[in-house]
Amino acid sequence: MRFSARGSTPSAGELFRHFARKTSDWLGSPGAFWLAVLSIVAWALLGRHFDYSDTWQLVINTATTIVTFLMVFLIQNTQNRDAKALHLKLDELLRAVKGARTGLVRLEELTEDQLNALQDEFTRLQLRTKARLERTPPDVGADQAEVSGAGRADHPAAGPAST
Repeated sequence: MRFSARGSTPSAGELFRHFARKTSDWLGSPGAFWLAVLSIVAWALLGRHFDYSDTWQLVINTATTIVTFLMVFLIQNTQNRDAKALHLKLDELLRAVKGARTGLVRLEELTEDQLNALQDEFTRLQLRTKARLERTPPDVGADQAEVSGAGRADHPAAGPAST
């Protein structure tokens, strides 16, 4: 783990972030999977030695419960961080593209009703685009028709419709 140039001690949050990232990376590896499989096989084989007792069963139940409980926090931390990084990358792209609606930056902070309204707007745009493409005559190349609208009778550049 890197420390700042001033030599200060990292915060508890930063220590947890580092621990969560490293642990998630390792626990998501094939080695960790095979170690878990080996542990379960060893536990199963020991069952006969312990006469398949309640204590023998309690050991695996307790171990898996503890591991699951702790993994929830590690996975959630990693996913939250990854989602935040992805949102920031997308926000940067929206800001960089000329003509993009920068109001779409930080959508995750909108209310559920606001998100539903925006989704409805995009659904209407998609339906209009689909309808426009379905009206495009087959003799006009799809790429040209989609980009410029040329060749459509309702497009001003198309001129009067021929009969």
